[in-house]
Amino acid sequence: MQQVLSAAQFFDGFVWQSNVELLIENGRIADIRPCRDTPQATYLVPGFIDLQVNGGGGVLFNNAPTIDTLRRMRQAHSRFGTTALLPTLITDQLAVMQQSADVIAAAVAAGEPGILGIHFEGPHLSAPKKGVHPLQHIRPLAEAEMQLYLRRDLGCVLVTLAPENVTPEQVQRLTAASVKVWLGHSNASAEQVLQALAAGAQGFTHLYNAMSPLTSREPGMVGVALTDSQSWCGLILDGLHLHPLAAKLAVIAKPRGKVLLVTDAMSPVGTDETEFDFFAGKVTRQGNKLTDSSGALAGSVLDMAAAVRYAVNTLQLDLAESLRMAALYPAQALGLTDRGQAQPGHRADLVQLNAQLQVQQCWINGEAQLG
Repeated sequence: MQQVLSAAQFFDGFVWQSNVELLIENGRIADIRPCRDTPQATYLVPGFIDLQVNGGGGVLFNNAPTIDTLRRMRQAHSRFGTTALLPTLITDQLAVMQQSADVIAAAVAAGEPGILGIHFEGPHLSAPKKGVHPLQHIRPLAEAEMQLYLRRDLGCVLVTLAPENVTPEQVQRLTAASVKVWLGHSNASAEQVLQALAAGAQGFTHLYNAMSPLTSREPGMVGVALTDSQSWCGLILDGLHLHPLAAKLAVIAKPRGKVLLVTDAMSPVGTDETEFDFFAGKVTRQGNKLTDSSGALAGSVLDMAAAVRYAVNTLQLDLAESLRMAALYPAQALGLTDRGQAQPGHRADLVQLNAQLQVQQCWINGEAQLG
């Protein structure tokens, strides 16, 4: 099956081209050539990739780890330009982790559109920095969880852990098996963070939030994250999790390509839901803010297109760089070579934006997602 998409401005992940059309064949980009007619879109850009998606479309992955949940999450986020995501399981009991892994394995085997693998955010976290993660399920990394992470049928596996509660030897064992280890929800010293990086840890989950801060005599996790040139850092640009100056500092401090956008999205994304069940309690939405009964932030209702607009409009970042932070850099963080950019031979995962950077349409493997 062939189709042609055209745009006045096309971004391939590296450079802009004007008045271009893309020939799509069998879900991939077959050719990029000058446009023969009036372009259909203002902007055509690579599809966004979100490494931290707890829910969307009225469902939370923890509450219902099923194929239907994955599809509803993907459909909700595709409205905002996300063409690939890591469903994220918040700290939970082992049985829920195993059930979630089985569902992900089935989705990956079936080629479920947009599902890259799984992100286990916990349960090996720091109690003082747990955020809204349930304390009763926080625990050391035992062999049962290790074997779960080492499964070969889960696609991309990302594990967020606190290095003070996981040994460097365990980090090394995970990374040797191609598991992506990111650090977060941690009160670790700078030395403990450096040991985890030396053992193979590669990134930091939602930089600044729920991690030991930078101070004059103890750089903490934040200090190491900002000064380490090899690791990636995720930013939640919803105007609530980060002050704009803190976000800009990360972009200035890190080498280009090492800061990426994540949503930490919960079930209300794509709905008018105002509250949802979260373990033994409830999370309430007021505007764009989600809080638990204690008033603590509980994820977000952020979407990737809104994060891109925040990067451009509030942080005053270049549009091309903002788009890379939403697509190319997440792909590179996961080692994906045919996503995050739009080149001949690559997947036709694309987003059409208007002049205000609102999503008009998106395609996953060449299939339009919005009615």
